[in-house]
Amino acid sequence: MNHIWQSMTRLGVAVTLAAGAAGTMAQAADGERGRGMELQKRFAAADVNGEGKLTRDEAKKGMPFVYKHFDEIDTAKKGTITMPDIAAFARAQREARKSKTP
Repeated sequence: MNHIWQSMTRLGVAVTLAAGAAGTMAQAADGERGRGMELQKRFAAADVNGEGKLTRDEAKKGMPFVYKHFDEIDTAKKGTITMPDIAAFARAQREARKSKTP
């Protein structure tokens, strides 16, 4: 009977840990979604002509961080950047930080 009790306790702990991890992941996803929506709003506001891309000047006026990293984001050297360009830069930055973390 003690063996059954230990197995049930382990199962309960595993379920609790899994539920906690799922909740944390959901919160992280919600946070990412919120930041993504905020970034899209700021991008749209900076894109004064509404063509879906920012020039260096538009970035300078409306998105200082993007302006600061414009050349890094504009990997194709088109002179304009899009939301997917910014997203790719952000992913690369996150990955670089992860690889530095022990």
